[in-house]
Amino acid sequence: MSPTVYYGPLVNPKNLHEYQALPHALLGVSSAGIIEWIEPDVPDSSVLQDVLVKHGYTSVEDVKIVELRRGEFLLPGFIDTHTHAPQFPNTGIGQQYELLDWLQNVTFPMEAKFADVAFARDAYKRVVRRVLDSGTTTCCYYGSLHLDATKELANIVNDAGQRAFVGKCNMNRNSPDNYVEASAESSIADTKTLISYINGLTSTSSGPPLVQPILTPRFAISCTSPLLSSLGSLDPSLRVQTHISENPSEVAFTHSLFPACASYTAVYDTHGLLRHNTILAHGVHLTDEELDLIKTREAGISHCPTSNFNLSSGVAPVGSWLDRGIKVGLGTDVSGGFSPSILTAVQHASIASKVVSLNGGGKDKGPFTGRQLTIPALLFLATLGGAQVCDLASTVGSFEPGKAFDALLVNTDESAGNPGLWVAGESSVETRLEQFLFCGDDRNVKEVYVQGRVVGGTAFRARAS
Repeated sequence: MSPTVYYGPLVNPKNLHEYQALPHALLGVSSAGIIEWIEPDVPDSSVLQDVLVKHGYTSVEDVKIVELRRGEFLLPGFIDTHTHAPQFPNTGIGQQYELLDWLQNVTFPMEAKFADVAFARDAYKRVVRRVLDSGTTTCCYYGSLHLDATKELANIVNDAGQRAFVGKCNMNRNSPDNYVEASAESSIADTKTLISYINGLTSTSSGPPLVQPILTPRFAISCTSPLLSSLGSLDPSLRVQTHISENPSEVAFTHSLFPACASYTAVYDTHGLLRHNTILAHGVHLTDEELDLIKTREAGISHCPTSNFNLSSGVAPVGSWLDRGIKVGLGTDVSGGFSPSILTAVQHASIASKVVSLNGGGKDKGPFTGRQLTIPALLFLATLGGAQVCDLASTVGSFEPGKAFDALLVNTDESAGNPGLWVAGESSVETRLEQFLFCGDDRNVKEVYVQGRVVGGTAFRARAS
C-alpha cells in the first residue's frame, strides 16, 4: 500500500466542547496506515506540490492523492463500545419486554443456537459486514458462551479488517438449562483458550493486531463469585466488558446475590474487575457513591440510549457523568437496541439528554449536567470518547499524527441516494456534519478505513459486487 494524501473537508473531534471543521485540509497517511501529518488549510490545490515537497515527497508521483468531491468529508471512524453479535438475528423483536423477561423469552433462546458453528459462521459474516458498513471501525463484541462460535467471530472480524475486541460470555448460573456453563472452572478454561486463540491470529494490517480478546462476564447475575474472582485474577492488561445498573429489577436481583457488597459497582470492584480498562454498559441507575468509585478506578461507561429506551430501562444522566470526568462512549447494544449504527445512538443520545433537561435540576453543577448534549459532545462520544472507554485514545478516535487512519469518507451529496438527508448545496462543513449525524445512514458512508485500508462502505460494496 502506497502513502496516500487526502485533500478536502475534514472533521476532527478535539474534546467535549470543540471540534475542528476544516474545509481545505491535507492529511498524509503512511503505507502502514498511520497518520503522518495534517495541513489544516490549503485552499489552493495549485500549491499542492509545494506542500508535498515540504513533507518529503519530490513529486506527486510519489504518493496517491485522493481529492474529495462535492458534499464529501472525512470523519474519524465510529467506535461502538457495546454490542452483542449473537443477538443480531433478533433485531427489532421482543420490544414489549423489560430486561430480565426479554433475556428469558427472546435473547437466551437465540444465543443458544450459536452452539451450531455453521449457524454462527453464517450469522457473524452478516453481522460484521453490517457493522462495518454502518461506519463502525472499532467494535466491542459480545459473543455467546460457546468457545468455537466465538473463535469464528474473531476469525470473521479479523478477515474483514475491523478493529475489535471479542469475548465469549461467562455465565454459569441464572441461565436456561440449555444455555449455561457447567462450572466456573470450565468457563475460565474456555476463556483462556479463546484469549490464546485470538492472540495467535495474524493481522491483515501491518500494524499491531486489530482483534484483541476481552473478558466478558455477562453481568453479575449470571456469574458466581468464584467465576468473577477467577476472571479478575487473569492478566490485568485484558480489557473487561460487562453490564451494570441497566434495570431496577436487575439491580435488586444483584443486591440479593451479593449481600456483602455495598453496591452493584462494588461487586465488580471486590472481584478485581473494575479498573481503567473496564467497559460498563448502561449505568442508568448508578448512585453517586458508585459513580465516585467508577471515577476513582478510571473505568468507562458505554451509553446505550436506544436500548435504554427500547427495553424501558430508563434515561441515563450522561451529563452528570461527563461533569464528573468519567469516560463515556456510545454503544448500540443490539438487539436491546434495534440499530447497528452509531448514528442512531447519536440521535437517541441527543433525545435522552433533552428528556433529562426537560425534567430540570442540576444545571448549576456543570456544563453538561441537566442539559442537552451539544454537537461537539455527541461527536466526541461517538469517536474519541469511545476510544477513551476502550483504552485506545492514543491509537484511534481523532486525526492526529501517530494515530491509525481509521476513518469514514462521508458523502452528503444527493448522489448518496438518501432522501432523508437534504442536499445542502454549498453548505459549510459544520452543517453537513450535523445533517449527517441526524439524517444520515449507511448510504452516506462511502468508504470505511481501518489502519489505512478500505474495508467497508457503499463504494467498497460496489467494487465487491
